[in-house]
Amino acid sequence: MPTPLNELPVRRLTPADLQACANLSEDRGWPREEHKWGLLLAAGTGYGIDDPDAKGLVAACVVTSYGPELSALGMVLVAERHARRGVGRRLMRHVLAEAAGTPLTLHATPNGRPLYEELGFTHAGRAEMVRGRFRLSGPAPRDVTRPATAEDLPSILRLDAEVFGVDRTHMLARLPAFADQLRVAETDGVLTGYAAAWPNMETHVVGPLIARDTDTAKSLIASLAARTERPLRTDIDVRHEELLAWVKANGLEPIAFNAVMLRGVPALPGDWTRRFAPLTVAAG
Repeated sequence: MPTPLNELPVRRLTPADLQACANLSEDRGWPREEHKWGLLLAAGTGYGIDDPDAKGLVAACVVTSYGPELSALGMVLVAERHARRGVGRRLMRHVLAEAAGTPLTLHATPNGRPLYEELGFTHAGRAEMVRGRFRLSGPAPRDVTRPATAEDLPSILRLDAEVFGVDRTHMLARLPAFADQLRVAETDGVLTGYAAAWPNMETHVVGPLIARDTDTAKSLIASLAARTERPLRTDIDVRHEELLAWVKANGLEPIAFNAVMLRGVPALPGDWTRRFAPLTVAAG
């Protein structure tokens, strides 16, 4: 007798599963996002359930660990043909058991939120996805930005750990190769912010975006936009109302909202006032 879908074994994914993960994304109507999958599978831990009747994956997700303080869960996908049959719940319960009490965060779509709430996640905030061709109107932001160099990496890591609240070295060290642009803002030789723009299908995603204040965040976005012909996309914490209003006034349009959810911790670590956008919602 065939094994029921909700009892199929879960296995670890590797970078060799990239195409299968991209196929699963496409199956659910998401972009293939092979570049992002490559980063997540290399820097995080992927989990998947193989389709017993055909090549490919029934379900997949990726966990990006930042030590015992926090892990980020993302790219939770179930093949359309197997949706609403307990596969997602099976995968999530396995991931929670593997996490062994480590606090978890994720960005949930409206469709996914009920399952996460059932599994003990609580709502902690919202991020708004915006997308479009950035066209600066009005005065240019005043902060000076420049391309990051190898010598900037220690300062970037120190600032990021202070703002994000945990050490993301294993992710950020990959940014120079992963992103098409990595820029920093500084005042009197002190790093006050940094941001990357990385290719995702036909867009450039802005993230991470760390800055001392909204004006510095604006300067970093404008400097990234000035050096690409692609539309920009980013996910901004809705508490940053001024920045959201500014990017919308300069060509970006609202696409969707995602709920920021937590399990095992009452709030995210770090300083949200300087954390404007994640590297990707799948990894925080």
